[in-house]
Amino acid sequence: AHLLFKELLIGVTSFFRDAAVWQHLADVTLPELLARRPQEQKLRAWVAGCSTGEEAYSLAMVFAEVAERLPQHQDCTLQIFASDLSLDAIATARHGQYPASISATVSADRLARFFSAHDGRYRIKQNIRDHVLFAQQDVVLDPPFTKLDLLFCRNLMIYFDATLQSKLLPLFHYSLRPGGVLMLGSSETVGRFNRLFT
Repeated sequence: AHLLFKELLIGVTSFFRDAAVWQHLADVTLPELLARRPQEQKLRAWVAGCSTGEEAYSLAMVFAEVAERLPQHQDCTLQIFASDLSLDAIATARHGQYPASISATVSADRLARFFSAHDGRYRIKQNIRDHVLFAQQDVVLDPPFTKLDLLFCRNLMIYFDATLQSKLLPLFHYSLRPGGVLMLGSSETVGRFNRLFT
């Protein structure tokens, strides 16, 4: 039963998947969130269905770059909660070690700044790992993370039927602070819940 369960899970992910999304996040979304919360010392994000951690770490890296670029926000930090149903995926994410092939999607500058090389593999540096808390979670059944500024749920809902999606989207709306941002995959929409999101 355990092996069958593992076969049913889909762990397709990569660093900085859909490059244009990450560029928009760096150029527009994060600076706007920081400007809107000038008194906050910590922003909160949740990466639901994080798989082996690449997306959560990508977010931590982009935030570090944005904070460095905007000196008025250098004291602000981003706490990232990253969850997945698979214990094996979470274990890999916590380990933070990835094959040399990530150089296809991670620039040489980012590899040098955010990773250390060990035995032909790349390991996330501690200052980035410290921003991410990984946990096993059933996104449908377990309580959500709340008071979020950012919620990533990319390329997960495409595997859910309409009934399941109709449970998740109001939950995501509840989890976000007013003005918070929901990031979906390129094939996903909020569907009939557009009254909850702009």
